[in-house]
Amino acid sequence: MAWADAAGSRTARWLSANGRPAPTRIEVVTDTLTADDANRMASQGIAMLWHGDFHNARQVLNAMDRRLGAGTKKVPGTAADEFYRYRQSRSHRARILGLLLIPLDPGPVVPLRRAPDLRETVAEAYGAIGEPSVVSLHELVGAIGAHEWRRNGVYVDALKGRIHPHYGTFFPTRSEYVDLVAAAALPSDTLAFDVGTGTGVLAAVLARRGVRRVVATDNEPRAIACAGENFRNLGVQDRAEAVLADMFPPGRAPLVVCNPPWIPATPHSSLDSAVYDPGSRMLFRFLNGLADHLEPGGEGWLVLSDLAEHLGLRSRDDLLSAIDSAGLHVTGRLDTRPTHPKASDRSDPLFEARAAEVTSLWRLVPR
Repeated sequence: MAWADAAGSRTARWLSANGRPAPTRIEVVTDTLTADDANRMASQGIAMLWHGDFHNARQVLNAMDRRLGAGTKKVPGTAADEFYRYRQSRSHRARILGLLLIPLDPGPVVPLRRAPDLRETVAEAYGAIGEPSVVSLHELVGAIGAHEWRRNGVYVDALKGRIHPHYGTFFPTRSEYVDLVAAAALPSDTLAFDVGTGTGVLAAVLARRGVRRVVATDNEPRAIACAGENFRNLGVQDRAEAVLADMFPPGRAPLVVCNPPWIPATPHSSLDSAVYDPGSRMLFRFLNGLADHLEPGGEGWLVLSDLAEHLGLRSRDDLLSAIDSAGLHVTGRLDTRPTHPKASDRSDPLFEARAAEVTSLWRLVPR
């Protein structure tokens, strides 16, 4: 990306872990910039490259966010209408906030007054920085938060230990789906596949339950590195292995587990891909491939929330029809209600759907 400042024409490498395109209209700004001016410039598509105090930049970003939230009000419509408005609002917010930019020098070092040491944070999100670069402050703040999650970990009751999520890998802040896998009766303790493992939490639970070998797959290298590290930290690396693969590993197993993204919608970031599944593609791929990867007498466990049904994005008939079309039969189901704070937050625009949500472990066998 290129811009001009008092010293003349400048260029730098654009960094975005979420694949956002580099802005084309860039102006250098300083501590005199107000949040109102920042929102006005961003609404015109002008990116603002900050030259000033790092903490002042954070304050402006927070003030921009508050102004974007002000005036948001509920509009009558269906649950699906409300969901799409919510997603559109979140996308608009991310676009506006993403136009406040921060420079990065090799090291990596943020060349701003009072900037913290972000070497580990930047390395985890973007890798090595060998040339002058620019990043969205909004995305960088997210990377800072992700670094703290990775450093501190997330305690998982079913493991009696912590999962340490890597940047861009969805972490299990909701425990109910993990508890279902911890409670369901195992059809076998010899071998299990965990398809779309993410942090490896479900594979680790199976290994801790006594499954002698668990093969965990994911199509994201970040997730494979994350799961492998968690297996070592939890002491299950002799039972669980993480393998880079698109869906299923080779062969068959008596147990195949999958917790696909729950909502059929388009993801807007790498982390979104763990929640949003366009057209329910991963869900249907799992169902359609399951019979070919089960040993005789084996079971598939589909761990899925019905939130999409309450939002009007996928019906229960759609799910049952997909199960039937894949040549599968439901032999049982375990259900649980959500316990996360949003389920009781009436200010959440999706409160009604979240309050009615049920997460289920569907036990599936070839028909």
